[in-house]
Amino acid sequence: MLITGTEVYLDRLHAYMTSSHNGSWGMGFDHWDWVPGVGLIAMMDYGVAMKRNDVISYVKDWVERNKRLAGTMKVINSTAPFAVLPELYRQTGNEWCIEQSRQIAQWMLEEAPRTREGAFEHTVTEKAQFPEQVWADTLFMAVLFLARHARLTGDWKAAEEALQQTMLHLRLLQDRKTGLLFHGWDSQSGHHMSAVRWARANAWIAVAIPEIVKEIRELTAIPKQLTECYVRLAEGLRLCQSGDGLWHTVLDRPDFYKEASGSAGIASGFIKAVRADMLDSSYLATAWKTVQGLLPLITAEGEVTSVSGGTPVMPSAEAYNGIPLYPTLYGQGLTMMLLTEAAKLDKKGGDRSWKL
Repeated sequence: MLITGTEVYLDRLHAYMTSSHNGSWGMGFDHWDWVPGVGLIAMMDYGVAMKRNDVISYVKDWVERNKRLAGTMKVINSTAPFAVLPELYRQTGNEWCIEQSRQIAQWMLEEAPRTREGAFEHTVTEKAQFPEQVWADTLFMAVLFLARHARLTGDWKAAEEALQQTMLHLRLLQDRKTGLLFHGWDSQSGHHMSAVRWARANAWIAVAIPEIVKEIRELTAIPKQLTECYVRLAEGLRLCQSGDGLWHTVLDRPDFYKEASGSAGIASGFIKAVRADMLDSSYLATAWKTVQGLLPLITAEGEVTSVSGGTPVMPSAEAYNGIPLYPTLYGQGLTMMLLTEAAKLDKKGGDRSWKL
């Protein structure tokens, strides 16, 4: 297969993700949780968009190898890998995919813990609890799956829940002054805890919302307020973008390090939002600037560097700047999502105008 442009980097990313990384928390693929889940979601999107049957086959084989783990621990973060099942069902017709999709959607609708406002409480596989906490991460880790399940099955209840969760997370997390998002909200105490505008938190929502809208818009009406909130977020993010196209790990702290995964997720969200008619086309050039800034951070072996490690809601802005950098499947995945979007634009009649 002849690979050109951003596809060279996509091939490298995939090769690095699927090579052996024994003992690495960030690159360990064979467990049913959010870290491999983000990688799988990116791979499936890449495989379908670029007609890479080998990539789709990897996702199919991963699910077959790990399906014994599906649903053994029902928490928000472990929902992420389920997001590939709707497309996998379309590709293969495997009834197991649609049955598992129905089961986890039912759990989300009927049993998943919620805060007093009705938002999904952010629950994790680790031995840690965050009672009545709302995290930005949840929209990507769980609500994206719910929206994809809704479209596959025509489940309007799931679609309405996906919309409700999206609106709740925006209401609870968006800063009215800047349009940016805080990492988390504590419903018990009624505040944003350390009130940090963390880049990757903003990325999870920036990339998730256009996808959620795309999946549910034929099943439920999308309120104008949702697009207005997203535009305010995008405007705030564009003001924080550094000259090289990246974003700092805390968006309003230019003295902190720049972080690759958050930058990739934000820019990927911009392209998806332009396609969904939620943003104007000027954001394509903003995203291309990020592509240019990210490519030098990808090694010849395909490792995405400058990716911060797993990050709960930290006690201070300074604590976010202290999170160590190392390769992760979500860093690879978010970068793969951005480069897939860029490759799709490049393939659209060879059009380069989006880079201007």
